[in-house]
Amino acid sequence: MITAAEEFLISREDYLAEELVADRKHEYVAGRVYAMAGGKANHDAIAGNFRGEVGNGLKDKPCRPFGSDFLVRVTLGIEEEAFYYPDGMIVCEPVGGGDRFTDQPVVILEVLSQSTRRNDEVQKLRDYFTLASLEVYLLAESDEAVVRVYRRGEEGFKLSMVSGLDEVLELPEVSLRIPLSELYRDVDFEGEV
Repeated sequence: MITAAEEFLISREDYLAEELVADRKHEYVAGRVYAMAGGKANHDAIAGNFRGEVGNGLKDKPCRPFGSDFLVRVTLGIEEEAFYYPDGMIVCEPVGGGDRFTDQPVVILEVLSQSTRRNDEVQKLRDYFTLASLEVYLLAESDEAVVRVYRRGEEGFKLSMVSGLDEVLELPEVSLRIPLSELYRDVDFEGEV
């Protein structure tokens, strides 16, 4: 979630160097750096469950999951780019052990909350859709078992929804099925405010 913007522009090299030693994570958009707020327990549970389900489902396959400590780079235009920390993603291209970011995710997950909703639904959606490799953008609610699925088709991205703990999130792009009961395991819907 974006909480504060620096008033000056910095280079991507400076951003990446500073991020290595920063006490908290920041995202970078066209030279501006934005501090990220901490998440709630439901948010963390959903993101962790996604990574666990993807990791188990993709064992011995070329694709692999990444969590919120690995950046995705988006080219915004001539000499402009953004670096985001998605809550989860699936990458099917080789990633080196020392790499800090990718620009080739196939699936990206963002977990929605009041504080992140606008950014995830507007700016990140717009930016992520420019990634040539991206096949699916997932927006998971944190207060109910609902996932909005934006799937790339011949005419761009098309929206569908999966809702209810008895439903299954189908990801044929990576030969994976995730039951919503597993994605939302240990989520306290009553405690979400």
